[in-house]
Amino acid sequence: MFLLRALFGLPPSPQAGIPPPLPRPDTPICVIGDLHGMAGLLDAMLALIAAQPQARTARIVFTGDLIDRGPGSAAVLRAVRALCQSDPAHHICLMGNHERMLLDFLADPAKHGKRWIAAGGGETLISYGLGARTHAATPAARFTALADALRAALPDGMLNWLGALPLFWQDGPLGVVHAGADPDLPLADQPAAALLWGHPLFHSTPRPDGLWIAHGHIIVPRVQIGQGRIAVDTGAYKTGRLSALWLDSDGLRVLDVG
Repeated sequence: MFLLRALFGLPPSPQAGIPPPLPRPDTPICVIGDLHGMAGLLDAMLALIAAQPQARTARIVFTGDLIDRGPGSAAVLRAVRALCQSDPAHHICLMGNHERMLLDFLADPAKHGKRWIAAGGGETLISYGLGARTHAATPAARFTALADALRAALPDGMLNWLGALPLFWQDGPLGVVHAGADPDLPLADQPAAALLWGHPLFHSTPRPDGLWIAHGHIIVPRVQIGQGRIAVDTGAYKTGRLSALWLDSDGLRVLDVG
């Protein structure tokens, strides 16, 4: 097997049960967990990152789920979009399943409205000055009215920006996704559902390519590192704590605020 991998120029396959070494990028990478509308925690985390010695060169990656559940979705979207547009080389935001649900709601309010609002979309509507209730006679008409109001409330270009958010980001041996990935497929070949909602084998099966995957989506009590996976979502809207992963040539550190 080693000879075949060498013949085709493939990296050596990790030994079974032995995780690959953690990436040590020359240029720092900071992966921020799910924000879910917690604008104050975002401000605190950005201030903490700015205080790091290599802050000016760091690539900052947001795992998605900027919106819903917390009270400040509109403010978080505005701030993260501004960062990504003003300095796209150093700020990257992935699409989370909650951004996907918002886009689906706007595309087909009658079909997706109930699900999105129950999953925290009501808080996003309120952050834009909209109530979750209207005087429409039917649920379908109600959801359509809410979608029209939200579309009108979103800043110019916000909807296009949300729709163009990438599903993953990769730098050498580190990949960042929102929820998970099929361990047998390269990130570029992943179905969107695996990256946005997770994959049944993601947490139990090591990747054969040695790629580390940092992700959000699943709330953990503290940043968890092991077996090629790094979970960074510490439940900002629920716990009041936002966490981030900092990787550089010296190794790995965890940043916490809140």
